[in-house]
Amino acid sequence: MIGEISVEIPGQGLHEITARVADLVRQSGIQEGLCTVFLQHTSASLLIQENADPAARHDLERWLNRLVPENDPLYTHTQEGADDMPSHIKAALTAVSLAIPVAGGCLALGTWQGIYLWEHRRQRGRRRCVVHVGS
Repeated sequence: MIGEISVEIPGQGLHEITARVADLVRQSGIQEGLCTVFLQHTSASLLIQENADPAARHDLERWLNRLVPENDPLYTHTQEGADDMPSHIKAALTAVSLAIPVAGGCLALGTWQGIYLWEHRRQRGRRRCVVHVGS
């Protein structure tokens, strides 16, 4: 089964999409298999991360922003603003697809794991993920 998730993004940061992916897994009816989530963008990424303490996500965001700062004089790809090239670098350092086992008709995530869309741009917008669930 292939489905799509459209996520309204208020701006930069980690936005949890676990429940929406889990709904597609349930709808597929597949009991054992693999769920692949693929993000169709080059300035955002996907991440499995702790979903209990928001401080962990905040620290990740701050660390990546320090690693890849805006307004670096080395950047030439800046047509869409100061966050343009940093967003592409951040996406290259992270991932645009995830593979999660399906067991008993559910995502086989750990107790504190959640699936996040990591928006690297500051602007509001919409992002699309393709979700494939197969046995």
